[in-house]
Amino acid sequence: MRYTKEIFDILSKGGFISQNSISQQRSHLYDAIEDDFESYQEYYRGIGFLLEGGNGYYYFSRTENKVDLADKVQRLALWIDRVDFLKTFNNTFASGFSFQKSNILEQFSSDIELKEKARNLYPEVKTNEEKMEKLIADLERQGFVELENELDGTYKVTAAFHYIEELIDCLTIIETEEA
Repeated sequence: MRYTKEIFDILSKGGFISQNSISQQRSHLYDAIEDDFESYQEYYRGIGFLLEGGNGYYYFSRTENKVDLADKVQRLALWIDRVDFLKTFNNTFASGFSFQKSNILEQFSSDIELKEKARNLYPEVKTNEEKMEKLIADLERQGFVELENELDGTYKVTAAFHYIEELIDCLTIIETEEA
């Protein structure tokens, strides 16, 4: 277990370590966790963090009290709108998908539904370009996308995007079962 600090530095800030990361360092960390998952899991449990794995990614979770849980649900509602917007942009938006901000902005001219959904994203921001910059920055900060090509501004969706998709799917299933 040589990478406990590097892994902690990423995951303790709410980040993800994805199998298909563009960063060689993160891919290397993913492989290290994969090779010795139980040891890493036990180590982080000892300091109050739960190392969890998903479909090609790792992250930390913690037991939440009701106040923190309510706040988390509120933040999740924002991500539901963001994912809905991205799936409206391109229904294949998922792990491995590549895009440019300019692709999204071009689609605004011909897609009324996309314009409508963008209106609900970042209501404090006026222009669609600023909204897309903010959305991409949020996706990048969470580790859901990484800059693949700096020259043309191409981003790649990481495996960590599965996390938010699966969380939304769970909410949808629970909501329909109660109805």
